[in-house]
Amino acid sequence: MASQIVDRLLQSDEPSVRWRVRAEVLGEAVDSPAMRRLREEVRRSARVSALLNERGRAISVYAKWQGAHWVLAALADLGYPPGDDGLREMAERVQDTWLSDDFYEEFEPASKATVYSRRGVPVMQGRHRRCASQQGNALRSLARLGLTDDQTPKLVERLQHWQWPDGGWNCDKNPAADTSALAETVLPIRGLAAYGSEEAKATAHQAAEVLLTRRLLYRRTDGQLINKEFAKLHYPLYWHYDVLGGLRALSELGEAAIRDDRANDALDLLESKRLEDDGWPAEARYYKKTTDEIALGNDFVHWGGTSTRRLNEWTTLDSLYVLRASGRLSTA
Repeated sequence: MASQIVDRLLQSDEPSVRWRVRAEVLGEAVDSPAMRRLREEVRRSARVSALLNERGRAISVYAKWQGAHWVLAALADLGYPPGDDGLREMAERVQDTWLSDDFYEEFEPASKATVYSRRGVPVMQGRHRRCASQQGNALRSLARLGLTDDQTPKLVERLQHWQWPDGGWNCDKNPAADTSALAETVLPIRGLAAYGSEEAKATAHQAAEVLLTRRLLYRRTDGQLINKEFAKLHYPLYWHYDVLGGLRALSELGEAAIRDDRANDALDLLESKRLEDDGWPAEARYYKKTTDEIALGNDFVHWGGTSTRRLNEWTTLDSLYVLRASGRLSTA
């Protein structure tokens, strides 16, 4: 029963929280007059205003965590209304960055030590060593914000071109690396699912096998936890990976993915983290400080902090969305 926590979220001061719980948990039609009005509240909110900080426009697109790449990703998560031409210039900068000539030039380095001797995409042992989370996250932001254009299919094409035989992606420059990385695979899944073409979704389903064959966070060889951080809840994840991020990706891909039996252990772990007074915590975080000061690791907005005993609205929203998609949630 999740009615208590849903009621609590519906009273949030954050219009984004209210919009997301109504759209993602209660399943309200997003194009209804009431939901469109709520999305306008999101557009005018203090959180959005802080994200669209003018100082952020003068820095690198990928500056962590205040560059345009991350701002668009946050707006996409908040339910910002799609098709806003005011974001077009920012969107074009992001898309142009991840479709630059560097990503069409390939070379075979003689060793790991020579990978950084030139620009382009290194190919080692027949595998493209690319941080596909970058193109994947940009694709997701553009699709969710209604800012795709005739160049956007090239992001899909690049992801398909770089896809490893096991279905995912990895930027590990060790020539012996032959297995996709969860952190480099989860955002391409979300981007391809958001883009929504049949070809993109087929590619995403292939990539989902990287997560599912590991039950989202366990080694295939011995069944042990891959990384202790994978079992913690974070918000935002940015480019990182955890169990909730993996489950969110499968949920966005559809019932066939999130209701696969191989996701059950991860879903059980998520349910076990539910607090006694309802909701889910953020157990750790990847941003250092909330400020408009430009510096590595800073974010323009605060995302609820961390605690093992206190509800975080953002991890709670994602958890409710995942459990609804998996058929494990009752709001009656």
